[in-house]
Amino acid sequence: MEITPNFQPGQIVSLEHGDSRLYAEVIQVVVSRQLCWVRPLLLVVNSSEPPLIHDLREASDLLWPVNLFQPALDTEVISILSQVLAKEPTPGIDSTSKQLLNQFINQVWQAYKEGLGTS
Repeated sequence: MEITPNFQPGQIVSLEHGDSRLYAEVIQVVVSRQLCWVRPLLLVVNSSEPPLIHDLREASDLLWPVNLFQPALDTEVISILSQVLAKEPTPGIDSTSKQLLNQFINQVWQAYKEGLGTS
């Protein structure tokens, strides 16, 4: 029996893959299907110094396996969010951020499928 993380709506969670980490807000946990409905907030790419932070607040929501997410620590999220919120909001998501999010999601999905032994 799998243990489902006890995420609550409004909680910030993270999904890490390679040198990138997606931060998202939990909208709802679908316990019967072991899925987590999240709203992307930020994608942090640690391949450079300082890390690149991409604002994803205008991106589409995701429905992903709940066991891929970790609760985000307040100490890691507050400083990153404050940097993004300090900037003037731009309408819509920029194409670079959208492309990076799509690449990240594809990479995570491929890794997840391989972990399940499916192709």
